[in-house]
Amino acid sequence: MIFFQHYWWFLVSLLGAILVFLLFVQGGQTLLFSLPKTADERILLINALGRKWGLTFTTLVTFGGAAFASFPLFYSTSFGGAYWLWIAILFSFVIQAAGYEFRNKVGNLLGEKTYEYFLLCNGLFSTILLGVAVAMFFNGAAFTMEKANITNAAHPVISSWTTAWHGLEALVQPFNLLLGLVIFFLARTLGLLFVMYQLDHEALTQRARKQLLINAALFVVLFVVFVLWLFLKTGYQVNPDSGVIFAQSNKYFFNMIAVPWLGILLLAGVVSVLYGLVRALFFNPRCAFWFTGAGVVLAVLSLLLCAAFNNTVYFVSTVNLQQSLTLYNSSSSAFTLKTMSIVSLFIPVVVAYITFVWRSLSKTKLTEAEFTEKENIVY
Repeated sequence: MIFFQHYWWFLVSLLGAILVFLLFVQGGQTLLFSLPKTADERILLINALGRKWGLTFTTLVTFGGAAFASFPLFYSTSFGGAYWLWIAILFSFVIQAAGYEFRNKVGNLLGEKTYEYFLLCNGLFSTILLGVAVAMFFNGAAFTMEKANITNAAHPVISSWTTAWHGLEALVQPFNLLLGLVIFFLARTLGLLFVMYQLDHEALTQRARKQLLINAALFVVLFVVFVLWLFLKTGYQVNPDSGVIFAQSNKYFFNMIAVPWLGILLLAGVVSVLYGLVRALFFNPRCAFWFTGAGVVLAVLSLLLCAAFNNTVYFVSTVNLQQSLTLYNSSSSAFTLKTMSIVSLFIPVVVAYITFVWRSLSKTKLTEAEFTEKENIVY
């Protein structure tokens, strides 16, 4: 049972890490009114990003589905309790879909510019809000949890949020906002790298390189501050035998030591990200996108695993510590986890398909000349 609980947290964390990498689409959307200088350049950028936007949304939905199936108590507590926060996130993706779907439609009532602002808002708000939501893994939230309530016919609610803001209160906590800003500037950095990787446009590439220096520097500084704060932060540990939860100073730092491969994973991710940024600024920007992207996946995966591995409480209740969520008290049954694990063996097939589609859409760089004809403009 313990193996499958850790196995499924690994899969959920991997999906989360891939989602953070795919936020380069959102980061690129925040550049729509600063990077292109002409309408044709903006069309080129929108259509380059439009070829990939579905992957981000699909990964977000898959992440939610995997969390629901493997850790239903976390799903009901977070998604059901902090619903205003999650509704805001989902709404930002709804207007993104509308932006790509209707921007280029003949006779749309709102005009192209309105839908471009939809894309800008999605890029801005979804990245920050997702960062805030993930920060609650480390910072906790105001909820109560009582499994015995499932037998109460009058009130069969296991977990309840104790504030009227239902997740929006997380927006005023500095630690949460810090991670939101880290994700925002990371997404912009990846978006700029994607422009340099995918577009055959000298002017856009040069502007992207100039903006990359600023955004990458802000990301690196904020990330370092976040990691230091996290490592100095008090975490919470659970005794897997008794279920008793207690505080432990520098818990997340000691997790990296107690589980050395987590620290190695984080270090490898950081080195890969920095190497990619250096290559983009001074050498080959096309390869830099993949070095940085791979590093992001490794680093985020390490941090998400650190949030729950080594008997760590991954969703702390700030109202009642002993009702906090751990891998042991929030997972599905052993039968469900084992059955789903068999299905998960097909994941490599899905990954192979995504890789094939990506390569088919990205094997050649996009040029401005391709979109001079109206029929070539999809978005």
